[in-house]
Amino acid sequence: VQLQASGGGLVQAGDSLRLSCAASGSTFSSYVMGWFRQAPGKEREFVAIINWSGSSTYYADSVKGRFTISRDNAKNTVRLQMNSLKPEDTAVYYCIADAFPYIRPNRRAATDYDYWGQGTQVTVSS
Repeated sequence: VQLQASGGGLVQAGDSLRLSCAASGSTFSSYVMGWFRQAPGKEREFVAIINWSGSSTYYADSVKGRFTISRDNAKNTVRLQMNSLKPEDTAVYYCIADAFPYIRPNRRAATDYDYWGQGTQVTVSS
């Protein structure tokens, strides 16, 4: 599967932004999809994942209640709605895919995932 992320930009604290990830391949609907991010000088960190049907999601504590992940299997797309953005949300955001249909919460390291998009920059000014 190939992933193409988009939707990043420069916003102010408190604003909202929606990221999208378009996936190629007929097996999209059987994959867990998600997002990681990497801030300057920091390691990539887990943000959110969603199971194959969209019925189950899992978030990092730092974004819980502010970010919402969703997917549209008919359009091979996964989205990340980000509300109440904070300067500490500034990072390059990466779309990921896991060739497994169900969420495994212990898989929160970047090395757990083989499929990555190219990243989209999100900058939140204070």
